Amino acid sequence: MAKLNINGKTIDVEVDGDTPLLWVIREQIGLTGTKYGCGVAQCGACTVHVDGVATRSCSMPVSAVTAEQKIVTIEGLSPDGSHPLQKAWIEHDVPQCGFCQSGMIMAAAAMLQANPKPSEADIAAEMTNICRCGTYNRVKAAIQQVAAGGELGRG
Repeated sequence: MAKLNINGKTIDVEVDGDTPLLWVIREQIGLTGTKYGCGVAQCGACTVHVDGVATRSCSMPVSAVTAEQKIVTIEGLSPDGSHPLQKAWIEHDVPQCGFCQSGMIMAAAAMLQANPKPSEADIAAEMTNICRCGTYNRVKAAIQQVAAGGELGRG
């Protein structure tokens, strides 16, 4: 049994300790915004926040997370889609197929929380998520817009 704090709610789940956090989030809890991409923490589609840090949940065993740590998924970032990054994503037409977008937004939100005014080099260094549609310039523009406005929302 694992006790997890996900999106502000304490949840008990019955899983083996080596089960990846991603599968607990998707299959046990039913939050499907966090995606499976590669399974080896390279693509970033599975990115969630653990205590505010962007974390690739596909390679993190649930046993590595304590009940005190706060996990935030894309559903918890802004349940109504009003987070400044979500708005900027739409304004800049970032989503193409959309598969990687929740992980991209979560990575960007954690980066902006830690560094509200990132340089282009900071964005390039921190945004390591893979987008098969190649929307990297739009991602950068959306992040820069949010950074210029200073709005971070919660997460």
